[in-house]
Amino acid sequence: MVFSSVIFLFLFLPVVLGCYYLLPGREAKNLWLIAASLLFYAFSGLWYVLLLLFSVFCNYLAGLFVSGRKSVLCTAVVVNLGILGVFKYLTFLVRTVDQLPGVAIPVPSIILPVGISFFTFQGLSYVIDVYRNERLKSTRFQDVLLYIALFPQLVAGPIVRYEDVAGEIQSRRRTLEQLAKGLRRFIVGLSKKLLIADVCGSVVTLIYSAERSVLDSRVAWLAAVCYLLQIYFDFSGYSDMAIGLGLCFGFHFKENFNYPYISASIQEFWRRWHISLSTWFREYLYIPLGGNRKGKAKTYRNKLIVFFCTGLWHGANWTFIIWGLWHGFFIVAEDAAKKLFGLGKHGKNRRNPVETVLKHLYTLLVVLIGFVIFRADNMGQAFSMIGAMFSGISASAQTGLLLAQCLTPLTMFALLLGLVGSTPVLPLVCRKAEQQTGSVYVCLRVLSYAGALALLLVDILHLSAASYVPFIYFQF
Repeated sequence: MVFSSVIFLFLFLPVVLGCYYLLPGREAKNLWLIAASLLFYAFSGLWYVLLLLFSVFCNYLAGLFVSGRKSVLCTAVVVNLGILGVFKYLTFLVRTVDQLPGVAIPVPSIILPVGISFFTFQGLSYVIDVYRNERLKSTRFQDVLLYIALFPQLVAGPIVRYEDVAGEIQSRRRTLEQLAKGLRRFIVGLSKKLLIADVCGSVVTLIYSAERSVLDSRVAWLAAVCYLLQIYFDFSGYSDMAIGLGLCFGFHFKENFNYPYISASIQEFWRRWHISLSTWFREYLYIPLGGNRKGKAKTYRNKLIVFFCTGLWHGANWTFIIWGLWHGFFIVAEDAAKKLFGLGKHGKNRRNPVETVLKHLYTLLVVLIGFVIFRADNMGQAFSMIGAMFSGISASAQTGLLLAQCLTPLTMFALLLGLVGSTPVLPLVCRKAEQQTGSVYVCLRVLSYAGALALLLVDILHLSAASYVPFIYFQF
């Protein structure tokens, strides 16, 4: 089951919300959310639920005894990473080893549990945080289970720390205004997914499945730009839906995206892109490795390790690893350039408009090429697509036909929405509107909710006509 499915929108969510608000007391509401979350996850596969429960129980048990015991912490880390390694990376490892001369190991057939990377990282963060601060420990299994399995963020994040929601598990406010805001945020996220990400995704699929001989620079750049928008609006849309649903039930999740495509450096990009993941790696890997406290050489080593792991976290494929190292290289290069040229000191970081534009273009180009690698099935296809981007224009009739198939009015509309929506223009307008008072403020609020209902209607019409497209980050 996914947030953009008919069964979720018209059956699961109304029933869960209705019963939640009718049930008396916090305990009953929490148990209901646990049951609903396990049912939600069971739609992906019943045995997935058993694996999830086992993972939660192991982390709960570790949390009870980890205080001051490094051996318990190490055991919990090994168990969590062992589960992740077996289900996500074992097949990839065997296939890689099989490429060596004289090696022929049978490749295991292992189905990847949905969202395993997300709930594993949440479980790890719980144990590590309790090890660091015993006051965070929970003696109630159902509280830890609710924290990890809560369906709004279970399968694709954002990655939530226990300390951020522990208080709300015990006590949280529920108001009609909060419910309305949550549903509005959910609808915005749903619209991002259906009206922008899925439309752009259909173009990407069409081009990536075409023969190499058909591709020219126009087609390749179109695919790259469409995927740039697809992955952002697919994942940020999911995050919006998760944050909105959490708000409906009284939980406040932190923002996961902050308009990353307006960044002027790769470092800034990672402060704005998938914030919960980059924060996780900083807190639980980069800083324990030594961070920037042990000299420049080790700092750069630590950053490359982090981005290697970031790429590997996304999937068992060399394309993800190369994508992570691609970003790591530019992170290190930017830092080295700052030190070498003294940028950022004594007012030297003051940029003129031309410099600002060039830095934004540089960042977008690095990110765009990185996502070409990320999207490719293998490095051969990645090099082929990147080569096509700089190959010139083809007069082939097949190329023209492919372009005509891709550049439909719907695609052009989605691209326009995506380009506007990837900048903070609309939030700026909304903030200006919220500063109004009196009848103007009331009218604008009414219009905002009316607009959300109109978007929902458009989404429903789109759902009835379009085929199902899974969220990109479900595979992670």
